[in-house]
Formats: sequence, structure tokens, C-alpha cells
Amino acid sequence: MKTLSIDVRRAEPQDAGAISETHRVSWLHAYGGLIPHRPLVRMVDRRDETWWRKATRGPATLLVLDVAGTIAGYATLGLNRARAMPQEGEVYELYLRPEYQGLGLGRLLFGEAQRLLKSLGCNGLIVWCLEDGEQAQAFFRAAGGDDIAEGMEDFGEKELKKIGFVWK
Repeated sequence: MKTLSIDVRRAEPQDAGAISETHRVSWLHAYGGLIPHRPLVRMVDRRDETWWRKATRGPATLLVLDVAGTIAGYATLGLNRARAMPQEGEVYELYLRPEYQGLGLGRLLFGEAQRLLKSLGCNGLIVWCLEDGEQAQAFFRAAGGDDIAEGMEDFGEKELKKIGFVWK
């Protein structure tokens, strides 16, 4: 019998190439058809391996979901950027490669992000997602989030509404 290892851990500089590819495929999958093509491609291209290598040393915490040596997903988290909201922590990003979605791995990654923020003394957390991102909304609702805030996100050619999900 073969054992499959699944681990959520802090990203290391040598993970940068794999995170960049995971970012590319997950963003194109999640946002294709929602965000206009040019701004989406520019956003994806800007986060190359060098960008992610720097991110492993940056102020935000970067977690990776490692499935048998493959970076299947990542999450970035830190202090809440929306000072008007009382939640102290924020999960800035949480993405999985499409082939790893629907297996419970997103819940594992999100749970680790929640635990880490709590261990750092953050009371409550917020996550933002696009209103038209039905899969993300369903995920955060199933994870117990309450959608209590709205905002707008500018993508050059188009503004899209975003929703803030909170956990107390």
C-alpha cells in the first residue's frame, strides 16, 4: 500500500516556481470570463517566479498545500487591510489547482490559515471574493463565513463587486 503525503507548510524560496505555476492555472481557471482577459493576463504574468520568491520573505505569511511533493495550492494571510472592519486577520488569497478542487484540500488549507491567524493573536478574520465567483462564495459559506461587507475592485476596463466573508 502506498501512502500519500499531504502537508500544509510555510512556503520556502525554492517553492517559488511551483507557486507561480499554481497561481497561473488557478487564477485563469477561477477568473477566466469574470475579469477581462488583458488585465487578468497582466496580473498573472506579473507574479512570476521572482515575485513569489520575494513573497516567501515578505510581510504576509505564505502557506503552501504540498500533495506528495506537488504544490497543489497556496494561501497568503496577515493583518486585515480593511481598517473599517473589526476583524484583525485576513486571508488575502486561497487558491488550489483545478485538479485538486472538490477533494477537501481547500478546507484543510483554509483551516490551517485560520489556526495560524488565531495563534498570532488575531481576533476574527475576513476574506474577500468576487461576487460573480460562485465557487468561491459557496466555499466560504460552507466554511461558516457570513457575507457582511461589499466593495468594488477595479480591473482597468471593468469594476467588479466583491463580498467580504467574516469569521468571529
